[in-house]
Amino acid sequence: MSKKKNIAFMGVFLALALVCSYVESLIPFYFGIPGMKLGLTNIVIIIILYCMGTKEAYCLSVLRVILAGFLFGNMFSILYSMAGAMLSLTVMYLLKKTGKFKIVTVSTLGGICHNIGQLTVASFVVENYYVFYYLPFLLIAGFITGLLIGIGAQEISLRVKRFF
Repeated sequence: MSKKKNIAFMGVFLALALVCSYVESLIPFYFGIPGMKLGLTNIVIIIILYCMGTKEAYCLSVLRVILAGFLFGNMFSILYSMAGAMLSLTVMYLLKKTGKFKIVTVSTLGGICHNIGQLTVASFVVENYYVFYYLPFLLIAGFITGLLIGIGAQEISLRVKRFF
């Protein structure tokens, strides 16, 4: 793929990720646990990871976290999201690299790791490890949302792979 075409696709996917972030901010998804989200933007990140590459996925993920944080959140949301995004993307990249896992499995484990990354940063920010009491609930939430996002990403990637 040419560099110009690659940049154009990245711009489109960044815009799509920001739209997903905005839509997600409008959805009232609260079950008593702070920070629990659906993770709609991870569909875009997973598609980029599988269709374009790792470098592009990291670049898009960092840009998305920073821009969405400034547009729809605050500095703490950027800090928590960045930790979760980098840990989950790293785990998803390593799982994908093995070639032994399907997109749904990679996404599910990415969702779980995203929550672990956020909890780890939260424990440092509040200087209290008691936030890990949320871990069982967040593991379940990460599993469910990661699974749903993985199913969606798998279906979408089957349809968009031909463009790459």
